[in-house]
Amino acid sequence: MASAPTPADIRVRFCPSPTGNPHVGLVRTALFNWAFARHHQGTLVFRIEDTDAARDSEESYGQLLDSLRWLGLDWDEGPEVGGPYAPYRQSLRMDIYADVARRLKEAGHAYDCYCTNEELEERRAEARAAGRPSGYDGKCRTLTEEQVAAYRAEGRSPIVRFRMPDRTITFTDLVRGELTFTPENVPDYGIVRANGAPLYTLVNPVDDALMGITHVLRGEDLLSSTPRQIALYDALIELGLAERVPAFGHLPYVMGEGNKKLSKRDPESSLNLYRERGFLPEGLLNYLSLLGWSYSADQDVFGLDEMVAKFDIADVNANPARFDLKKAEAINADHIRRMEPKAFTEACLPWLRAPHAPWAPEAFDEAAWHAIAPQAQTRLTVLSDITANVDFLFLDEPVHDEASWAKAMKDGSADLLRTAREKLAAADWSTPEALKVAVLAAGEQHGLKLGKAQAPVRVAVTGRTVGLPLFESLQVLGRDRALARIDAALARLAG
Repeated sequence: MASAPTPADIRVRFCPSPTGNPHVGLVRTALFNWAFARHHQGTLVFRIEDTDAARDSEESYGQLLDSLRWLGLDWDEGPEVGGPYAPYRQSLRMDIYADVARRLKEAGHAYDCYCTNEELEERRAEARAAGRPSGYDGKCRTLTEEQVAAYRAEGRSPIVRFRMPDRTITFTDLVRGELTFTPENVPDYGIVRANGAPLYTLVNPVDDALMGITHVLRGEDLLSSTPRQIALYDALIELGLAERVPAFGHLPYVMGEGNKKLSKRDPESSLNLYRERGFLPEGLLNYLSLLGWSYSADQDVFGLDEMVAKFDIADVNANPARFDLKKAEAINADHIRRMEPKAFTEACLPWLRAPHAPWAPEAFDEAAWHAIAPQAQTRLTVLSDITANVDFLFLDEPVHDEASWAKAMKDGSADLLRTAREKLAAADWSTPEALKVAVLAAGEQHGLKLGKAQAPVRVAVTGRTVGLPLFESLQVLGRDRALARIDAALARLAG
């Protein structure tokens, strides 16, 4: 076997199937492979496993590429980039798999299996009843020519099975340490369907071998297939098609609600959900990196460059990681505050224009947005929050939250609002501080502290009890519009 790869020779791969929308578990796998490659100055191969014509789609393929671009996870070989092992879509490599399957059969590493599904299930049931392992029992391993002819005369089409060696397979998992699988628990397995279509069990390790992959970092759900693939690698090495068995590291499960494995069907698993809500790629990736790995004991918020500098697969925890949406939001909020002001202002624009914005396009005042943006940046959790935070600036009338109205407009609020209007009308509107002094004076006149005094004013002007700083909001809104809204609130209170 070849010597162990040096860091600069490290080659890892991300190889999703284009089925459905990308999910966060898939992104976590891509991120760890990307960070591992970048940390070692190695190569990340992006490969599309699209041999299942019934489930794969061009739409999903396009979403995969778009998602990686949005996340900023670049690749060194693969679609749109090319490379020495092209093509990188398995649907374009069928001749390669057929040739490898043929060579495996000729060398005795694989054989035709004529068992029907009904026969297999019957024998499995018998094995389970007898307390034996219920995997394939090797019935077709040593068929005679006469038996093969008889099966063919019945019209049976065989699948191709790989012949597992009769030995224990031990390997050191980069995450879980040494693991051992005994032969009775790893039976012969199918690598080619009866219609000639290659299975994942063949195409995945064959491509890894032919593309020189040195490290396979993938989900824990694929751990049981590893001994089978190691045996296939050994056969490929014997045939001169592989240099070495790659190192394997199996990443922990991501758990969702009810301590169940997060699946594609869970709403919180959809990457599109986070894009639509306005998560930053950096914020989402920062959080996903913490699902099984940590930057340090006292720091949860960091950038991708910082992650690359410290990422070590040996530091990944084998225990399942729980997806916590609240923590994901908190980390994203920290990344929003880290943004350069200009970048933040521009990043919010999609949520301030059609189709997200509830105001007419011509109502959007870019100068007002730029004026209030510094206040908004310190308060958002996700970018889509901006719409409700600044709608009072661009709508003719504020959207009154009825719970806020009921909370703020108590007995005596009308008197307070009239006094506040009088003070604000006479105030200097060039600074937020002057407006604060006006509302403070109104409160003092009615025996109220600032917090109590400003609540009715805030709801009258913005529609909500919680939002951006009141006095900066008043200044950006302007004297005439602010006073008109206080008048409207007084009319409602009087009515």
